[in-house]
Amino acid sequence: MTAKLIRLKKRADFLRVAAARARAVRPGLIVQAAAQPGVGEETALRVGYTASKRVGNAVARNRAKRRLRAVAAATLPRLGRPGTDYVLIARGETGARLYAELLADAEGALRQLARPRHAAAEG
Repeated sequence: MTAKLIRLKKRADFLRVAAARARAVRPGLIVQAAAQPGVGEETALRVGYTASKRVGNAVARNRAKRRLRAVAAATLPRLGRPGTDYVLIARGETGARLYAELLADAEGALRQLARPRHAAAEG
């Protein structure tokens, strides 16, 4: 299944995804996820990218976000859940990390977020 990626641009969307508190931390990136509000059978995935000044100057932040966009395009259509908003956050290593390692980080984070959160505690 190939899902279309739609870009998150509004601050309110980024804050809503962060408030959901579903996140996976890896050396190259952080992935946050939240269900889209009022979603029926929508197949679109929405994704946003962010890099703070901790990542570096404007050149380093832009490079990190470009790499995050490439990673999202390669992994989210395969591993992302339809009807979910994702935010990919750059870390200090994002710009210098090998692309294969960055892909592995993203795939691992998406798999972690796909697991049921409290399945063991409820059973």
